[in-house]
Amino acid sequence: MQHSIPNDRYGPRGESMRRAVESCVHCGFCLPTCPTYSELGEEMDSPRGRIYLMKEVLEGNLPLDDALTYVDRCLGCLACEPSCPSGVSYRELLTPFRAIAQEQRSRSLGGRMVRRLALGTLPYPGKLRRALRMARWARRARRFLPESMRAMLDLAPTTIPLAVELPEITLARGKCRARVALLAGCAQQVLAPQINTATLRVLALNGVEVVTPPAQGCCGALSMHDGADAQARDLAARTLQSFPDDVDAVITNAAGCGSGMKEYPLLFKGTDLEEDARRFAARVTDISVFLDGLGMVDAKGFGEPLRVAYHDACHLGHAQGVRQAPRRLLERLDGVDLVTPYDWEICCGSAGTYNIAEPGIAARLGERKARNIIDTAATIVASGNIGCLTQVRHHLERLASGIEVLHTIEVIDRAYDQACEL
Repeated sequence: MQHSIPNDRYGPRGESMRRAVESCVHCGFCLPTCPTYSELGEEMDSPRGRIYLMKEVLEGNLPLDDALTYVDRCLGCLACEPSCPSGVSYRELLTPFRAIAQEQRSRSLGGRMVRRLALGTLPYPGKLRRALRMARWARRARRFLPESMRAMLDLAPTTIPLAVELPEITLARGKCRARVALLAGCAQQVLAPQINTATLRVLALNGVEVVTPPAQGCCGALSMHDGADAQARDLAARTLQSFPDDVDAVITNAAGCGSGMKEYPLLFKGTDLEEDARRFAARVTDISVFLDGLGMVDAKGFGEPLRVAYHDACHLGHAQGVRQAPRRLLERLDGVDLVTPYDWEICCGSAGTYNIAEPGIAARLGERKARNIIDTAATIVASGNIGCLTQVRHHLERLASGIEVLHTIEVIDRAYDQACEL
């Protein structure tokens, strides 16, 4: 069945959008894995429902405002993609549609303020650090603030870790087996700088030399996810220029960043940077995939049994198709009993800025995820994305759980740190 989405109006990405719409046969296999459909039970809050709405808007049959409520409630978790027998690339429709919508939509004053605050601070470590300091004072006026602002305050840490300056070059220990470049990230540098230092230590111990380009900034994934196309392209172009070509891989330890950088070819489609973006995206590799492929050096650091629940970050498990690599690494650690929480495929509710923009649904998903993790009786929950770690920790604490929340690489780093030969 052919549709009349006008390619010329929506630029080079119009063909990708058309393909996504035409691929959907509305079979319904995506419904059980969609977080909003499972929570709200509304057809238009499912992937196939949103595809229909976006198609109607693009063809001029439906006003944009009639679709936005449902499209805005989409987490962009992409759980629908691996569950789709027709191979619909939902991301190739959702991401550009959100960019188109931003140019035409109107927002409330509160909505504009929250979005401006999120996109104006989260991608910039210095601004984010200052905003978190201000949050301490803003908590005093919490009850007078709108729900989305209260959600931001609730998620903000009460203490801010000290800033860590990463070395430009981290030498391999022993024989050098590979040379890589590391994406340091933006919000993660402020919220959990120890993830990057753990990454550098583990890579060095595995004979990997690491370049951390000092000129890099935010990769643009957060802006891309939110439909802020111009900001996303500016940040992504800077990323492309900052990273060297003479490395074996560009390593990411944040699932959202890795997924976003793999979408650079779509972001720059039809521009002078499209080919550069394609070559760069081909080198982007999650830390778990890289270590698993390299062959991780044994680290027997846990003599006693340690029950670890692994939480699949959506943009690692669904968007990048990476599920087994982090599990294999964790299972190699002596003493680790690895478990997977029930409903693993359902998003935790973080999803970029979603837990700020849609705090009600995000909170329900976060509590649901936390309760499933508690049911595993794990001591530690490990994951590969800073947004997930922040969301899961917040809801575990609200449920008075003592489960420790760590990045996968932090668990591995601890195992090395406790190994007798080190």
